[in-house]
Amino acid sequence: MGRDVIIPLDFSSAAEVYRFLDLFPDGERPYVKIGYELFYSEGLDIVKEIKARGFKLFLDLKLHDIPNTVGKGMAALAKLGADITNLHAGGGSAMMQAAAKALEGTQTKLIAVTILTSIGEEQLHSETLIDKPLAETAVAYAKLAKENGCQGVVCSPLEVPVIKAACGADFLTVTPGVRFADSAVGDQARVVTPAKAKELGSDYIVCGRPITGAADPLAAYRRAVAEFV
Repeated sequence: MGRDVIIPLDFSSAAEVYRFLDLFPDGERPYVKIGYELFYSEGLDIVKEIKARGFKLFLDLKLHDIPNTVGKGMAALAKLGADITNLHAGGGSAMMQAAAKALEGTQTKLIAVTILTSIGEEQLHSETLIDKPLAETAVAYAKLAKENGCQGVVCSPLEVPVIKAACGADFLTVTPGVRFADSAVGDQARVVTPAKAKELGSDYIVCGRPITGAADPLAAYRRAVAEFV
């Protein structure tokens, strides 16, 4: 299993996305992520176009609904050929099973969000009323995800060692909350550098604004790769 850097395409239009992707030369196709903003503004066509251009794709829509709805939604998304897609582990076992069943026979890996990296320990307890420690909660969600058809989780790099210990070395960890040592933290509560994420055992890091907001995005991407891969 190789490590990789995933760049979130947090742009509002296809034109902005293609201008960004055109910065990368032939033979250097980064792993990219499509989230709410881009998917809601541009729809299915941009997913198909990015795949046609040879980019690996994480379709980050975080499905979370009743099992029947999620299963049908995932069956529709399966036709797009994303390399990874996801849902919220908090939706429960039946929901995850329905999604996994919808993806059977496809190349798409299903991963589950444990605890959002914007949520810290205090907020977990005071707002979501979960009284268990954050790391313990993340591991419980990860184990539930594995038991119900997911190949991995989205989690903080800080939780990777305990999740790997609980779920196995081959259980994928996709980790946002990664910033260069000299980058702004932004709205992330639990942040590490690419080098630290590598040390902790992350399989994929999601590195957004330090790359997309850089004066030279290609150089910033190469820096992230050099530190992580």
